Amino acid sequence: MKTALIHYWLTNLRGGEKVLLELAGLFPDADLFTHACSREMAERFFQGRRIRESLIARLPGARRNCQSYLPLMPCALRQFDFSSYDLILSSESGPAKGIRKPPSATHICYCHTPMRYLWDMYDDYYRSTGIPGKIAMRLFRDPLRRYDLRSADAVDHFIANSRFVAERIRRIYGRESTVIHPPADVSFFRKGAYEKKGYYLFVGQLIDYKRADLALEACMKMNRRLLIVGEGNQLPALRKRAGKNICFRGRLEGEPLRRAYAEAEALLFPGIEDFGIVPLEAQAAGTPVIALGKGGALETVTPQTGLFFPKADVQSLCAAIEEFESKTFQPELLRTHAESFRPEVFRRNMRNFLKRVLPGLPLPDPDARETPAG
Repeated sequence: MKTALIHYWLTNLRGGEKVLLELAGLFPDADLFTHACSREMAERFFQGRRIRESLIARLPGARRNCQSYLPLMPCALRQFDFSSYDLILSSESGPAKGIRKPPSATHICYCHTPMRYLWDMYDDYYRSTGIPGKIAMRLFRDPLRRYDLRSADAVDHFIANSRFVAERIRRIYGRESTVIHPPADVSFFRKGAYEKKGYYLFVGQLIDYKRADLALEACMKMNRRLLIVGEGNQLPALRKRAGKNICFRGRLEGEPLRRAYAEAEALLFPGIEDFGIVPLEAQAAGTPVIALGKGGALETVTPQTGLFFPKADVQSLCAAIEEFESKTFQPELLRTHAESFRPEVFRRNMRNFLKRVLPGLPLPDPDARETPAG
C-alpha cells in the first residue's frame, strides 16, 4: 500500500508529534503532509523522508505560529493530491483530516481531540484572547464547525487517544472510535536515583485551561513549596501573584526534567486534559499525582498511583493535598503502572487495529525496535 501520513503542523515535539513518529516507524516509506514543518523537526526526526507542506508554510511566521492561519487551512488541505495513495493516516487535533480522499483509499484518523477552540472550550479560548482574536473567532467559528463536521464524515475509521476523547468524537461527530492510548517515554523517566526535596510540582504550558493558577493559589494558601515548569501567556500574571515559596523554571527537557519529577513530593495536575502525558512521566519517576477527577487523568492515574479532587477550586485542591500528606505511595507500583503506556504497547495496539481493519496489510513487528523512527 502506498501510504500518506498527515499532521496539522510540525513546529515542536509534543504528544501529538510523538504519536506521528510512531506511525512513521510503522510506515517507513510513507510520505508526510503537513501545513508547515520547521527545519529542526525535519532534520532531527524526519531526515530522508519526503515532506510536503501546504501553502500555509509560505506565509509570514507560519513555522512559528501556524495556528494563526487556521481559517485558511481547509482550503490549503484541499490542494494536496492523494490520488495515488491507498492508505491515509491523519494525526488530528486541528484541521488535518479535511482532505480530498480518493474513493479507493482508506482514511484512518488518530484523533487527539476534536478542536477544543471550536467546540468544548470555545468560551475559554474566547475569554483569553485579544480583540483581534475575538473578532476572528466570531467570524470563523460557524464556518469552521461546518467544515469540521463535513471532514469527519469522510473518515473511514477513527482512533481516539482516550475514552474521554472517544466520548467527544461520539457527541460532536456522531461517530464511534477505537481507543489507543498514545505512547509515553516512561523508560527515560524511571532511570536514576533521587531524593525527595519537599516541593510540589506543576509541569505544562502556562495557559488558562491548564490551571497553573489553581496549583499556585493552593500552595500559597497552605504555605507549601511549588515548582512551576513551563512557558506561556499566563507566566507574567503568575509571577505577579507568586509568594516566596513559588519557584519558576522555563521549559525543561532531558535530565533537568527527570530530576524535577523525581525530587517532587507530588505532581499537581489541576486541568482537564484530553489524555495527558505529564502524569505518566511523573509516575515513571516514582512521583504520585494529585489530579482533578475529570478528563484523561482518570485513565492514567489510579488509587495506587495518586488521588483525585472533585472540583477545580482552591478549597478542593487544598483538601486533596492534605489527604495526600496522610498517605504513603510505593514508587515501584507507580513505575509499573506507567510501563503499561510505553511505546511498545502503542505500537502493538496500533498494529493489531490496522490488521483488523485492513487484513493482509504488511506491517513490521512492533517489538522489533525500541525507539521511534527518526
